Amino acid sequence: MPVHEVGIRKDSFTIRTFIYVFLVAGAVTMAVPYVWMFVTSIKPLEEIQSFPPSFIVENPTIEPYKDLFRMVPMFRYLFNSLFVAGCISLFNVLATSLAGYAFAKHQFWGRDKIFFIFLASLMVPWQVNIIPGFVIVKNLGWLNTYRGLIIPSMAWCAFGIFLNRQFIYSIPDDLIDAARIDGCSEFRIYWLVILPLIKPVLATLAIFTFLQQWNNFVWPLVIIHTSSMRTLPLGLAVLTGQFGANYAMVMAGAVVATLPMLAVYLIFQKYIIKGIALTGLKG
Repeated sequence: MPVHEVGIRKDSFTIRTFIYVFLVAGAVTMAVPYVWMFVTSIKPLEEIQSFPPSFIVENPTIEPYKDLFRMVPMFRYLFNSLFVAGCISLFNVLATSLAGYAFAKHQFWGRDKIFFIFLASLMVPWQVNIIPGFVIVKNLGWLNTYRGLIIPSMAWCAFGIFLNRQFIYSIPDDLIDAARIDGCSEFRIYWLVILPLIKPVLATLAIFTFLQQWNNFVWPLVIIHTSSMRTLPLGLAVLTGQFGANYAMVMAGAVVATLPMLAVYLIFQKYIIKGIALTGLKG
């Protein structure tokens, strides 16, 4: 084997080793807070207060989890978050795919200008919408209701329209023309031709939307004022205020709130990675 090829292989091995070491170090650094959260949630109080702190649990217990579900309506919080995030995600997937199909494959007056307005809305900080949104919801009588939690968030779909439009734009027009020749209506073309081809985009958008709404804290804080309507992030904030001294119980609540998001990410991580790539498609 030539000397220069040996040198290239050694350099390549060194680079790969450095990359793997860097990635492992980053993964461990990011995993430590989650491990500490879980370890603390199964520690008795005397071990939590011991110094120096330790990752080793000498007497593990599940009492913090029992106290959590006995003293706090966690099942209600979980249902509220699941219902709100699920409804918004479903609407976002259907509405933005329809709008993306219209912007990508149909010619109508003001199409590019309207699409530009949607893109421009992405540059407006979401905090700007809180006060006018609250006033509208209050005047409609939607405070402390599912309608107030769900419907205003449905309007924040500009990113989904952009993502769907960019992907649908790359679909050949010949497929759509062939469906029209066969007598398909525009909705059947969307349902039978476009929708099956954009499943990766829809899955990515659904995951992003669900995780965003699952973690949404500010909007529920603004319009919700009863315990039965609290979502999980709002319930965890109240939990921290009421039982702040019970560190194990607070950490147990954080573990319960994190597990669904972790499961969604582990199951659909290939779509999340694909979605990051799809955001760079040319239109």
